[in-house]
Amino acid sequence: MMNDLTKIAKRNILLENQILVATLGICSTLAVTNNLFNTVIMSVGVILTTGLSNFTVSLLKDFMSRKSRMTLETLIIASYVIILDLFLKAYLPDASKTLGPYVGLIITNCIIMGRAEAFAQSNGPLLSLWDGLTAGAGYMLVLVVIALVREFLGFGSLLGVRIMPEGFTPWTIMVMAPSAFFLLGAFLWMFNAFLMKAGEKK
Repeated sequence: MMNDLTKIAKRNILLENQILVATLGICSTLAVTNNLFNTVIMSVGVILTTGLSNFTVSLLKDFMSRKSRMTLETLIIASYVIILDLFLKAYLPDASKTLGPYVGLIITNCIIMGRAEAFAQSNGPLLSLWDGLTAGAGYMLVLVVIALVREFLGFGSLLGVRIMPEGFTPWTIMVMAPSAFFLLGAFLWMFNAFLMKAGEKK
């Protein structure tokens, strides 16, 4: 069991990271990654939604017909996103206002539906929960790294705390949306170069 959990985590976070390998869920790189705090909240929301959606789909998979399966999966995902949105509005209103409609867009995140279809439909609830959580963690890893670079260079701060000295000139491009795609492209290039080198060594 532990061996299976380790393999799933390694695959979802590193070897088959959904952003770096399949380029899924990249809307968030454009939307929220100029602020580390908002990125963490969004990422945690995706982790919980993916994990709980996988768990629920796995529990109900035997009762889903082929014709209605994807509709039911969408309803399950939407239910968890609504709960998340209500939680943010109640306990983190400032973050909820800043993120605005992007929380709702978690429903359309291809990673969540992809894991429900690729894994939860053919595995048990606990393994499916773990698969969803680790797939979300892989998503979070990429977004947090991009957010670190963007906020640090764009504002000279991290989590709203100023790091750079007064004379620092912010890189305006890092606050703008295109920088997220430039950075993502750089990470894709580095990741694939690493995989090619690893393959050559084997």
